[in-house]
Amino acid sequence: MSMRIDSPFVAFLSLEFFRQWRKHAGVMMISLVVIFLLASVLFISSSIQTSLERALGAEPDFVASRVLGGQTVPAPVDWVDEIADLRGVSDVTPRVYGRYFAEPKGTSFLIVGVDPLDEQSHRTLKKLLNGLDLKAFLSGDKMLVGQGVKRWMAGHFYPKNYNFLTPKGAFKKVEIFGTLPIKSDLVSNDMILMPIDLARAVLGMDEEQVSDIAFNVPNDSEWDNLETKVSALHYDLRIASKKDIHKAYAKLYNYKGGLFLGLFTIALATFVLILYQRFSQVYSSERRHIGLLRALGWSIRDVLKLKLFETLLVVVIAYILGVVLAYGYVFLFDAPLLRAIFLGGANLEHATHFVPVLDFRVLGSIFLLYAVPFIAAVLIPVWRIAVTDPKEAML
Repeated sequence: MSMRIDSPFVAFLSLEFFRQWRKHAGVMMISLVVIFLLASVLFISSSIQTSLERALGAEPDFVASRVLGGQTVPAPVDWVDEIADLRGVSDVTPRVYGRYFAEPKGTSFLIVGVDPLDEQSHRTLKKLLNGLDLKAFLSGDKMLVGQGVKRWMAGHFYPKNYNFLTPKGAFKKVEIFGTLPIKSDLVSNDMILMPIDLARAVLGMDEEQVSDIAFNVPNDSEWDNLETKVSALHYDLRIASKKDIHKAYAKLYNYKGGLFLGLFTIALATFVLILYQRFSQVYSSERRHIGLLRALGWSIRDVLKLKLFETLLVVVIAYILGVVLAYGYVFLFDAPLLRAIFLGGANLEHATHFVPVLDFRVLGSIFLLYAVPFIAAVLIPVWRIAVTDPKEAML
């Protein structure tokens, strides 16, 4: 049979489709909800993955920290020179950071110290904050705060500065110099950047101690070798690479996405079984209609072709509507409800805007996961009727 637009087959297909529009509309609505949920979860996962790659792109290649009894403790500042003396290592940077609890059992901030003499920190800050006046930022008791920290402080009547209570019992008043960009909110939401000496004072760390040591290895082929050499310097020295950090973040968000996909698989299987049963009952009442087509000279292939294209219309319309609605829900409205599951936590609420990502592999996966079982659930009952004798089908 010809598939031209003006062919009798297309005309008959249109009549068949609109004749049963009530049945198709109900199935289409359920399909739209299924596709919408699946597409939303996959869009969020893809967007988070892209944001992580951008945010971690400026991170150092390795981070060395001291671990005693399974707990990370401050490391001696002398270790910085030991690592810097190794051949192949560059941009060795001592880092000072720690958690400051603004509430006894609630909100906390990640305080990160910036060394005014460290060029690597300066390059990272300039890349992160275009137009930042580093000299003014490092000249006094000032801090750069994440989006979540800014909202929390403004809501607790600290719009311009905040009084930190140090471990020595003294208050340290720090001015809010600026806000970290929202594009980095995924990792900087509860972060505070301040000069390294100020960070030591707020966290109560000694001048001869650092939280960890960051360094780069320009030659990728030397990563494993130098990781082994640095680890051998001290028995309590632990190394984490940029890849390890990326995998840890990806594992967390992939776990949440996988949980949704598991629930989706169960829901889809239930939907297909219900669909199969429903279409079996529907087509048993239309046996005479299919038998009449067979008696008029339609082959089994023609009948299956008619129902295939009729089903494809339902699939394509539901798929397009579901994907478009999911795209708007995630990238225009920032996925209310679902965002709290993926980004929510016991600390500060995220204000991340999901980065629009259109991965055609994801779109293709959505279509296949939905279309294949749907079409199979429809065509199998049709085939069972079409293979019967036309006279028997019309009885």
